[in-house]
Amino acid sequence: MVSVVHSVAAQSDFEQYFSKLSDGLAADDVSRLRAAVEYAWQVYADQTLGSGERIWAHALGMAVIIAGLKLDVESRIAAVLFAIPAQDEHGITRIEEKFGRPAAHLVQGISRLNRLRPIAKGFVAADLEGGEANPAEMRAQVEVLRKMLLAMVEDIRVVLLRLASRTQTLRFYAASPDDLRVQVARETLELYSPLANRLGVWELKWELEDLSFRFMHPETYKSIARQLDEKRSEREAFIADAVRRVREELEASGIDNAEIYGRPKHIYSIWNKMRKKGVEFSEVYDVRALRIIVDDIKDCYTALGIVHNLWVPISKEFDDYISKPKGNHYRSLHTAVSCPDGRSLEIQIRTWEMHKHAELGVAAHWRYKEGAKAPGADDYDEKIAWLRQLLTWKDEVADSSDWVRHYKQAALDETIYVLTPQGRVVDLPAGSTPVDFAYRVHTDLGHRCRGAKVGGQLVPLNTSLQTGQQVEIVTAKLGGPSRDWLNPSLGYIQTKSARTKVRAWFANLALEETLAEGRSLIVKELQRAGQTGANVEELARKMGFAKADDMYIAAARGDMNQRQFQAVARGGDLLAETTPPDAVATRPSKPVDGNQGILIVGVDKLLTQLARCCKPAPPDEIQGFVTRGKGISIHRGDCPNFANLAALHPERVIETEWGGQTTGVFAADIIVDAHDRQGLLRDISEIYAREKINVTGVNTQSKQGKAHMSFTVEIANLQQLQRTLTLIHEVEGVVGVRRA
Repeated sequence: MVSVVHSVAAQSDFEQYFSKLSDGLAADDVSRLRAAVEYAWQVYADQTLGSGERIWAHALGMAVIIAGLKLDVESRIAAVLFAIPAQDEHGITRIEEKFGRPAAHLVQGISRLNRLRPIAKGFVAADLEGGEANPAEMRAQVEVLRKMLLAMVEDIRVVLLRLASRTQTLRFYAASPDDLRVQVARETLELYSPLANRLGVWELKWELEDLSFRFMHPETYKSIARQLDEKRSEREAFIADAVRRVREELEASGIDNAEIYGRPKHIYSIWNKMRKKGVEFSEVYDVRALRIIVDDIKDCYTALGIVHNLWVPISKEFDDYISKPKGNHYRSLHTAVSCPDGRSLEIQIRTWEMHKHAELGVAAHWRYKEGAKAPGADDYDEKIAWLRQLLTWKDEVADSSDWVRHYKQAALDETIYVLTPQGRVVDLPAGSTPVDFAYRVHTDLGHRCRGAKVGGQLVPLNTSLQTGQQVEIVTAKLGGPSRDWLNPSLGYIQTKSARTKVRAWFANLALEETLAEGRSLIVKELQRAGQTGANVEELARKMGFAKADDMYIAAARGDMNQRQFQAVARGGDLLAETTPPDAVATRPSKPVDGNQGILIVGVDKLLTQLARCCKPAPPDEIQGFVTRGKGISIHRGDCPNFANLAALHPERVIETEWGGQTTGVFAADIIVDAHDRQGLLRDISEIYAREKINVTGVNTQSKQGKAHMSFTVEIANLQQLQRTLTLIHEVEGVVGVRRA
């Protein structure tokens, strides 16, 4: 495992740490690295990070970890200079001038990844505090964050630098406890250790997991650690003896080139197994474990026979994943044996090909280890496997440009990851636009999309988005998509799902228009047949339709025989026996009872509503207009809005009049102009009170001694309204009063 460095106490210790930093480098590279360290020392001085750790100590600790991973000199320089951009706004330029473009790009990549930290922290905080996101949504978002982290960099070394930085932070917290360390530990287990696992960076994975587990569950950690430490030397001696005995037996059987080694079991993995199997520490069989790697399958079974001959197999602990591979094509022999002294030993046996497949194969063994089963993940698995292979070649990659070239072959560039203003990560196909983004977040947001801001700047809706950008959608309160969005040449939509939703909106709009047209035709046919109060649903069934809407659509499309309809409509059995012929309408939402006496010459059970623009009341002359999806809107005959609607769609105009049951209240607007004085509003309000008129809205304005007042009131009829207008006109100072 990479050696631990918490801080550099004095300059006298520098050479000791520098020897670790420069291990394995050529003389010229050692000189470059020394210059970078000296430059960083001058810039950092006594500056500290948000964790409280000195930047200088963090940089050196991070660089030693990178050196332990055997990465090149550019990676080590970038680790030392990681915080320069935060200290100097021209830091990237200076690094490029002093240490070259590759090192500068790595430092820039680290800075870019730091933008993920508050986002990830926000999800972890929501999880800890019982936030709004449910567990499934949390897991999905963290998975997208992991993919976004890989997609945001142009070089896999940047990810390793980020993992090294997080490892150093946890080491610092181990030496200097802080209230934030539990949150950092949770974030590490959710985001960073799975990445280290997928990339096969075991040195960091184990340490990230163990330290995080130590912070989150200190008592459990101490208990397991104590049980491991009590017999550590004895366990190590036991493993060494087991390796010797197996090797001797294999060589005696003619298997000379087998590799046998002990597999260290770490505290977090032991706890995971205890938790998943519901067992105590003493029942975890792989605390002591061996792995045997041989040349071919025949040797695997030979080795298995030798192991079972040396020790007693534990029942139900043998799995033959060679003859029956796992679903991810993982192949190996797993067995657990009991030694004469009662101790257990777990053993894995596989060929070199199986071992390579398990560590680097496209089957993504990590996905099974983590229990992740995301659909459509094959491409991602292949890229992770390619990145693993790239990391195994790090000793052979001499030129930093080779790193970038190899990484781009595995770049996750088929998907982009963008952020909502709230920090949620949204994954989209490459080339997606703000319109695609809006529909991915919510269908209604897409329908009402009118503009977009990327990074706070307004952009055209056909702009191609890039990973890491924050996108804010500018919306209208009402409305729908533009037909231009469906034009491929304009480039507004790139995703199939968004295009489907836009087409569905227009299809639904066309259906509403068809229904409105058909409803109008049916009403007029009933009117022509001299039928009022006909039950439309019953009429539709008599005509062979399942429901009234089907009949409306057929009428609008000309698929209904009018003569047959009139013959059926004149049948007496279609009249609604329980419905009075002079009151055929349902109650609108506002006012409550205002249209109970509206006579629609046509059908019953048809939604009606009094228009808010003119607020008709008996005995106003009224007209009906068939709306889309909201039934019939009742207007005053002199309403300008109705005149405009009737001119545009004369086929939707319905003959309407007040029926015999005009009970309830109706809304009306009263406008008062007066000379402003103290007590004017009080005197007018007293009139409303005496007349028992409910006031539902008031708006008053006073300017240069003139008062303009608007009242929305509820009245029983026009006679009551006229009497109220007369009384208000008599109030002192009132110049004029009228119904709006």
